Amino acid sequence: MQIGELAKSAGVPIDTVRYYERNGILPAPRRRPSGYRSYGAADVARLRFIRRAKALGFTLEEIHELLALTERRGRHMAGVKTAATAKLADVEHKLAELTRVRDGLRKLVAACPGHGDLAQCPILAALSGEES
Repeated sequence: MQIGELAKSAGVPIDTVRYYERNGILPAPRRRPSGYRSYGAADVARLRFIRRAKALGFTLEEIHELLALTERRGRHMAGVKTAATAKLADVEHKLAELTRVRDGLRKLVAACPGHGDLAQCPILAALSGEES
């Protein structure tokens, strides 16, 4: 299949396929005598893997490492679990930070009457470092 068919089958834009090729996440495809790239089912599966891993928050570098682990079929799955555990810890840290930010914003929004003199705005006071 050609690059457009691959991209459509995997649910990614064509530019993404080219980007992954340039960065070594997707192997360089075979070339037909006409010079067109030629892809197969394994390329579709790899792109879908990448897309799903990105949806779970893995970076391209982390995905590259996961793909390297999957190519070592005789190995134990400990490396994959370690990578997923590290990503989970990262996500939990981000969630805790977002929860802290949300709670802070809730307090600011609740403290602001939404009318009156701007100099008395508790949101602006908090952002300026002034006590409110």
